[in-house]
Amino acid sequence: MQQDPPVLVVHRPAGPAESARANRRWWDAQARAYQDEHGAFLGDVDLLWCPEGVRESDARLLGDVAGRDVLEMGCGAAQGARWLSAAGARVTAFDVSAGQLREARRLDERTGVAVPRLVQADAQHLPLRSESFDVVVSAFGALPLVADSARALREVARVLRPGGRLVFSVTHPLRWVFPDDPGPAGLTVVQSYFDRTPYVEVDEDGQAAYVEHHRTVGDRVRELLAAGLVLDDLIEPEWPDEHGREWGQWSPLRGRLVPGTSIWVVSRP
Repeated sequence: MQQDPPVLVVHRPAGPAESARANRRWWDAQARAYQDEHGAFLGDVDLLWCPEGVRESDARLLGDVAGRDVLEMGCGAAQGARWLSAAGARVTAFDVSAGQLREARRLDERTGVAVPRLVQADAQHLPLRSESFDVVVSAFGALPLVADSARALREVARVLRPGGRLVFSVTHPLRWVFPDDPGPAGLTVVQSYFDRTPYVEVDEDGQAAYVEHHRTVGDRVRELLAAGLVLDDLIEPEWPDEHGREWGQWSPLRGRLVPGTSIWVVSRP
């Protein structure tokens, strides 16, 4: 059995083009394996906000979506878009990865719930009309992976109608200081919360293979305000006592001590 080459992690600058190229290729290559590993927990027709297990069917952060125009940003295999469509929304979903969108069409066929509009796009340059959506949704999609998240939020503000809502979840900014380890070693601070240097996995040729970008809580608030958006709520889900599943750096051990996810509820005036 062939094994993947060891991953070298560095912290170095990575601009919009390099980040987009690396993450598109990574998700194209990993889309099927990711769905095989996490698909049962995600659900084929479900909107899961985070590894802590918060689901929109319980949280109701979006309100009633029936009859509304909804955009899912960084949709992956479009599980959330499928749930929204089943709830009566008119849904458009996009992802930077063609591999993820192929997985979306595979799940469309398996479930019989199809997302009518799937688009391959970069969140920093949306090929969508201004003021065309009532709601924008992103569950761990796009924002942590783009170099210019401020531009991505300006794009969201552009496509939202006045009075529209944006709800997105990302890794909690506090987690940046810890290593990606679900065990005790993952509770030791290894870098500064204030260091925004991107996390870059490089291949054997030294090229970026995967990139994530850190924003502090203050950075994210300032980006939202600069885009003309209003922060209505910031949710930090606690780890449920009955939830024993590990997912990457998320685990019961860490989740009961420090937040792993932040969910941002935002509106356009």
